[in-house]
Amino acid sequence: MNLKEILVGLEGIKAKGNIDVEITNVDSDSRNIKENGLFIAIRGFEVDGCDYIESAINNGAIAVMVDENTKVKELNIPENVTILMVPDTRIALSVCACNFYDNPSKKFKLIGVTGTKGKTTTTFMIKKILEKAGHKVGLIGTIAIYIGEKKLKDSIRTTPESIELQKIFAEMVEQNVDVVVMEVSSQSLKLNRVYGCDFDMGIFTNFSHEHISEKEHPDMEDYFNSKLKLFDMCKVGFFNADDIYSAKAGRMVKTPEVTTYGIDNFCHVLAKDITITNSYVDFKVKIENRNERVKTCIPGRFSVYNSLAAICVAKKMGIGEEQIKEALVEVRVPGRSELVDNKLGFTIMIDYAHTPESLESILRAVKSYTKGRVICVFGCGGDRDKIKRPLMGEVSGRVATNTFITSDNPRTEDPEEIVKEIEVGIKKTTGQYTCIVDRREAIKAAIKMAGRNDIIVLAGKGHEPYQEINHETFPFDERIIVNEVIDELEEETAKKKKKK
Repeated sequence: MNLKEILVGLEGIKAKGNIDVEITNVDSDSRNIKENGLFIAIRGFEVDGCDYIESAINNGAIAVMVDENTKVKELNIPENVTILMVPDTRIALSVCACNFYDNPSKKFKLIGVTGTKGKTTTTFMIKKILEKAGHKVGLIGTIAIYIGEKKLKDSIRTTPESIELQKIFAEMVEQNVDVVVMEVSSQSLKLNRVYGCDFDMGIFTNFSHEHISEKEHPDMEDYFNSKLKLFDMCKVGFFNADDIYSAKAGRMVKTPEVTTYGIDNFCHVLAKDITITNSYVDFKVKIENRNERVKTCIPGRFSVYNSLAAICVAKKMGIGEEQIKEALVEVRVPGRSELVDNKLGFTIMIDYAHTPESLESILRAVKSYTKGRVICVFGCGGDRDKIKRPLMGEVSGRVATNTFITSDNPRTEDPEEIVKEIEVGIKKTTGQYTCIVDRREAIKAAIKMAGRNDIIVLAGKGHEPYQEINHETFPFDERIIVNEVIDELEEETAKKKKKK
């Protein structure tokens, strides 16, 4: 594609060199640049893309884009390489990506889901409903990227970088996908990864304390305002009327059409007569001018809200009540209230809860139907919001019977220090707890403690099959580990019996 075409829609460009050249690849990672490439240098939190311009040129870049404050003369860029200067390289990367892949999001319906909690489950529910109605659906989110039932790959982040996102969209167009459902993180909105995407609908599930750190959002206002950016791009917005921030957002946004859903407050789509058990929730909701009883096999009050959001999308797309009901009763989401089969017959649940609110929600949900003890195993991620650590400790201490404080993804932080910060909160409660930094050992201790009537909640990692430590990822699938640990405990018991 000609460089001039790639730059369409970008304002404030200053160019030095020839812009009438053919470009075969565009990227912000110098390692991915090939012959006749355009390299866009992004200043990140830890890395400055300008430091990799020489590497990009050696790999074949014939054009380089930098922000307008860059001291170009100091970079010693060869005369035969076109230099482009723009006000914002992140916006430029998104615009160039859209153009390079021929604006694929204009070729299907695009539904974005944002919010602190519930994004993943809501996207899976929407996907299932749409597929029941005969649509070919793409899904992009925290767990993985799918076209129909085919998983293209596991996700590194909730919302991909703009160049990767547009490439995925283009592949979905080639595969005749007619609707794409995607989780839209606050970071992706703040960093303009979805800038230029043609959203048809947006959902704001809820909003609570999360992602406040040096590398994410400096405060709650920035976090909230980042989420609002989605609705500047949407034609239709759906908002949770029972969440104070989501309801506020619904009144603030410029979205042409706004619909609200909820349980307790006045709204357009209301759930009534709710039943919550240890294996499902069901409720009544008006679909096609008639109250229908809807059931989903993901327990917890939060599942009602996620279901309502999905129903809003279905109603807007004219999908009938039978298809909605069939889809919601069948939908399953990896790592969300997921029960692990094991030969001891223990109730062991994996859940992605990694905020104070989501941890309290899942613990209270299971406590309401568990005859015995609630045993919680959790930690907090490193290089992320530190404020939530004692808050989560306090939540588990108040709600769970026993807590094992352990590691999550420590990343570059000392896991022992993270555990100590969580412990500050749990000490404010009377809850019983043990600190075991090694997550595998913590799981083992929890299973060793458990009885038939108890429930073990392994919170925080959910679908993740890895642990991230010092920039490396190590295999850590809790479904596998649970069963390995049970085998180990049985072997240990057998050895003890032999010694006697």
